[in-house]
Amino acid sequence: MINTLLAIGIALVLGLLSTRLMKKIGLPNVTGYLIVGLIIGPYALGLIPGEQSLIKGTPLFYTSEGDKVFMMEVLSVISTVALGFIGFGIGSEFKISHIKEIGKSAITITAFEAISASLCVDIVLIAMSFVTDMPVYEAIIMGAIAAATAPAATIMVIKQYRAKGVVTDTLLPVVALDDAVGLIVFAISNSVALSLAGGGQISVLNIVVWPLVEIVASFAVGFGIGALLSLVPRFFKSRDNRLIATVACVFLCIGVCKLFGTLEDNGYVPFGLSDLLVCMMAGATFVNMRKEATQMMEGTDRWTPVLLMLFFILSGAELNLRMFSGWKIILCLILYIVARCLGKYFGAMLGATVTKSPKNVKKYLGITLFPQAGVAIGMATMCKIEFTKAGLPDIGSKIVTITMCAVLIYELVGPVLTKLTLTKAGEIDPSMLGKKLPSPSAGNADLND
Repeated sequence: MINTLLAIGIALVLGLLSTRLMKKIGLPNVTGYLIVGLIIGPYALGLIPGEQSLIKGTPLFYTSEGDKVFMMEVLSVISTVALGFIGFGIGSEFKISHIKEIGKSAITITAFEAISASLCVDIVLIAMSFVTDMPVYEAIIMGAIAAATAPAATIMVIKQYRAKGVVTDTLLPVVALDDAVGLIVFAISNSVALSLAGGGQISVLNIVVWPLVEIVASFAVGFGIGALLSLVPRFFKSRDNRLIATVACVFLCIGVCKLFGTLEDNGYVPFGLSDLLVCMMAGATFVNMRKEATQMMEGTDRWTPVLLMLFFILSGAELNLRMFSGWKIILCLILYIVARCLGKYFGAMLGATVTKSPKNVKKYLGITLFPQAGVAIGMATMCKIEFTKAGLPDIGSKIVTITMCAVLIYELVGPVLTKLTLTKAGEIDPSMLGKKLPSPSAGNADLND
């Protein structure tokens, strides 16, 4: 009999071992975690159960239905908390002083490339829906996920090959801002998609007003919780107490979001809150209000890799390769990857043109923005939770499956494309090209991307 703690222990051990293999073949650790999750998930060995296993009665290694449900609930909590820390980590990078250093050009380029990728995927998937049978609301969600970019693979190449130049100087601030823009796009798209999927009345109020109210409310709640956290250093000086306060802040953010979700489900409030946006705003508020914030965040970074490793393994367990037995979902995957890459490339080019950036930035920047990982997985996981609540678990599973497969492809080819692009741009010394591309460490650079 496999119980919850034993399953988690096995997952951690296999995840740890996968980092050694990924290092040898030069791939990011997150790729190994996803593969481990796929192997021990409900669609392979079955050490981690899934909703379909319970519905169809597929045999698992449990003695009672109660044990299965309990494990699923525990694993769901782990994923939810991990999403909170991902959002909080993104917010902590959003310092006002840093944004001023970045300048308007990087902010403009980021907005153009993120929104262009989202719109391009939306347009292509909706236009091809008569072939793929993909609902409009699902296409909108895939477009929102397309906005996110993973900085870990890109930064890995820059550091390894000591890339220097105008493309590199523009790339670093763009990938730093990209996820924040992506989360805002996702929050709007997710609310609109859920309204369309619900089958209720389609109105400006439902698809415009309430989504905007949700974003504003999420920012307000996140700001309030972040401001409370900023008071902690005045009263608690020990490292342990400050760590506890930081963790409590993330749990409080998630808890308030779940409370709003319950109130919305029961009809007491007309909108919910975005877990990712609330946590991101809390992190951004905290890091801008207290100079001790960076030191406190470093304490959090020491233990979150375990939580985030589990999150990616559990995410990999959601990857149902059986879905690809039909050609339509394969076509959806291909369309998503191609449309997103075109959106990133031409969006970055347009943004660079508007800001009158150098020719090399216009020509090469977009290609370096193709990699995608952590935040995209977080968005897909959030969608699965929301669509399951809305009574559409199959749609959530499909979104997760397409996103996971795309991430694996991006993580395989992304670093190589970045290396070739920066080489063509003349920003990598030819003498460095003989070096083997390493895998990034299992720290936040690899997980919070």
